[in-house]
Amino acid sequence: MVDVPALPAVRIEHATAEDHAAIAELTVSVYVGGGLAGPDYGVELADVARRAELAELLVVRDEADRLIGSVALVLDGDFGEVTESEDEAAVRMLVVDPSAQGRGIGALLMTECLRRARAAGKRRMVLSTSTAMTAAHRLYERLGFTRLPERDWSPVPGVDLLVYALDL
Repeated sequence: MVDVPALPAVRIEHATAEDHAAIAELTVSVYVGGGLAGPDYGVELADVARRAELAELLVVRDEADRLIGSVALVLDGDFGEVTESEDEAAVRMLVVDPSAQGRGIGALLMTECLRRARAAGKRRMVLSTSTAMTAAHRLYERLGFTRLPERDWSPVPGVDLLVYALDL
């Protein structure tokens, strides 16, 4: 487990329907606008209402109550796409506002997801990430995740996803 730095006045909470537009804008901006995903995936990234139906959608708000991060925690169902058993949880679509990056927001969200997965009785957290998301790879490795190359996959031709896992 990695030490998460103290963050001034940020809080994690469940997303509300009123947050969906801001989450969609942030996620599409970071993933598609940042060259981490293609425009076709932008449609799925923007469909926050569906994501909220299939996962526990968490957000981080800063001291000004501004939404600066989000993640989908998958405790059951197939939205995880990389889970292989009921013992596994997954995270999807982790995003941090570029103005808040480097402050530990991603680590805070991931640590909360790990805590919630343990509390739900899960034995492993899995996730997939694109080969281009090198900053995310470093975060996952700092948190203790290791690669599961035998589970790497490609949702569409030309998009290669790496799978990471952490035993809980």
